[in-house]
Amino acid sequence: MEVYDAPQSQSRPIRNKRRKLFTLEHANRTIPLVKRIVADMVKQYKRVSSLEERCHIRRPDVSQEEHHAVRRQYEIELDRLRDLYEELTAIGCELKDWRMGLVDFPAIVDGREVELCWRHGEERIGHFHEIGAGYSGRRPLGEVAAAEPAHQA
Repeated sequence: MEVYDAPQSQSRPIRNKRRKLFTLEHANRTIPLVKRIVADMVKQYKRVSSLEERCHIRRPDVSQEEHHAVRRQYEIELDRLRDLYEELTAIGCELKDWRMGLVDFPAIVDGREVELCWRHGEERIGHFHEIGAGYSGRRPLGEVAAAEPAHQA
């Protein structure tokens, strides 16, 4: 399911995205809030996925009216998911995986731009990866990188 490709509500403004850079300390301070939002997003994503499936499967034992009701419910739940996504992006981090609850925080580590990487269920940020490397490129921050603060631009 590609939730981000879903049609946008007419009332939602398109924001000019400016990339915020986090220090490791600042990113870790946001984790309690990010954790709550992402937990809600993972649950909401499951609801939306289930309703989306029901919308695409037209069963003969389901009336047109029932099908439309499911479609309306899907749109309501999808809007809730979008609201959560906007709440998360307002912090400055980016959700990378809806199922795993994977979130990246742009940062500067050892003089280069990277993404601090947090996964739902982790207590704090302990990994990073190069821009575009994704989850498979995750590496532990290590003692040197964790002790040397990332710089905020």
